[in-house]
Amino acid sequence: MRKKIRVAIIGVGNCASSLVQGVQFYKNSREDQFVPGLMHVNLGGYHIRDIEFVAAFDVNHSKVGKDLSDAIFAEPNNTIKFSDVPRLGVKVHRGMTHDGIGKYLDEVIVKAPGPTDDIVNILRSTRTDVVINYLPVGSEMATKWYVEQVLEAGCAFINCIPVFIASQKYWQKRFEERGLPIIGDDIKSQVGATITHRVLTNLFRERGVRLDRTYQLNFGGNTDFMNMLERERLESKKISKTKAVTSQLNYGLSNDNCHVGPSDYVPWLSDRKWCYIRMEGKTFGNVPLNCEVKLEVWDSPNSAGVVIDAIRCARLALDRNLSGALVAPSSYFMKSPPYQFTDYEAHELTEAFIHDKPLPNIKPRRAAKSETPKIAIPLAGDAKPRRANGKRNGNGNPKRGRRTAPLMEESKN
Repeated sequence: MRKKIRVAIIGVGNCASSLVQGVQFYKNSREDQFVPGLMHVNLGGYHIRDIEFVAAFDVNHSKVGKDLSDAIFAEPNNTIKFSDVPRLGVKVHRGMTHDGIGKYLDEVIVKAPGPTDDIVNILRSTRTDVVINYLPVGSEMATKWYVEQVLEAGCAFINCIPVFIASQKYWQKRFEERGLPIIGDDIKSQVGATITHRVLTNLFRERGVRLDRTYQLNFGGNTDFMNMLERERLESKKISKTKAVTSQLNYGLSNDNCHVGPSDYVPWLSDRKWCYIRMEGKTFGNVPLNCEVKLEVWDSPNSAGVVIDAIRCARLALDRNLSGALVAPSSYFMKSPPYQFTDYEAHELTEAFIHDKPLPNIKPRRAAKSETPKIAIPLAGDAKPRRANGKRNGNGNPKRGRRTAPLMEESKN
C-alpha cells in the first residue's frame, strides 16, 4: 500500500478551495491519462489521490471551526466550483493573524474569537508531512511566524506567496539544519500572466529582439486583488513578478521601462483575472516591433495543479532525506526561486529530480545590471560597424565628434 502525503493548509481561501477540489476531481484518474496542469498523474510513485488533507488554519469566523470541505466554499471565497467535496473530517483551526489582514481585508473578514491554536502540536498530532502557505500577499511577519512553527514541528514547506523564504540563505540554512525541504517562493500558475510574459520575453531574447520597454497589468475580483489595493503590501509581489520576467533577459530594464504588477480590483470579476501585456522592442535594422496580449483566467484553479505537483516533489524530498531549498522544483513551480532558469531548463531539471536522476549541468541565469547591451551601430560609407559604448558628457548628451547609439533611456537603478 502506497504512503499518503499528509498536508496542512495555512489560509483557506480561493487557492485552497481549488486545490482541495482538484484532488477530489482527479483522484480516480488513470496513470496514462492526460490531466491538464499536472506534470504526471503518478509523480515519483505518488498519485493525486495520495494527497490527504489533515489540518487547516484560518482566522475568518466564517471558516474557523468548520470542516475543511465546507470552509472552502464559505464567503468571501468566490472561485469557481468544479467539484463536490465530501466531508473530510478536518477541522479548520484558529490561526495566527499577525499582519495577515490588511486594511481592505479588514472590511470583509471578521476574526474568529479566541486565541491562536497550538500550531506545532496540531502539525505533530496529525503527522503532517507538507505545509502549504496560502496567506494573503504582504503577510511578511505572519509567514515567518508560521515558518518557525513548521520548523519546530518537522514538516516540509511550500511557500506559495511572495514573502522571500526559500530564496534567502538564512532560511535555507534553517531548513538544512532541521533536515527539512522547502519549495518557494510565490507560486507560478499553469498558464498565468507571469509564465506568459516570461516565455514571450525569452522568445524575444532567443530571436534577437531588443526589448526596450514592457508592462504587465493585472486586475481581478477576488480578495487577493482587494488586499493588493493596499500598495504598501505590494513591494515583494512586484519584486517577485518583475524579476521572474526580467531574469529571462541578458540586460536589465529600468523601473521606468518595466512595470509588472497588480493594477486594480473589479468585484464583478469574482475569481477571474484579466491580464494585459505589452512589449515594445527593436528588430533587424532597428525596426520597431510591438506585441500585445490579453489573457483571461480563473485565478485560483490556474495554480492548483502546480501545487499538487509541488506537494509530491516535497514528499519525494522527505523520502530521499533532502533538506534546504529544492532548486529544481522551485525553479519550475515558483516565480522567485533560489536560482532562475528558462522555463524549458527548469522543466528539464524538475523531471530529473522527479525520476531521481543527476540534475543536468545547467547554469542559472545571472541578474543583469546594465540596461544597455552592446549593439552594433553601422557607420557611414564602407566603414565596419563598431560597438556602442554609450559614453556621455556631463550634461547627459553624447560627446561631440563621435557616433553613438540611438538615444536610449539609461537605468536609474
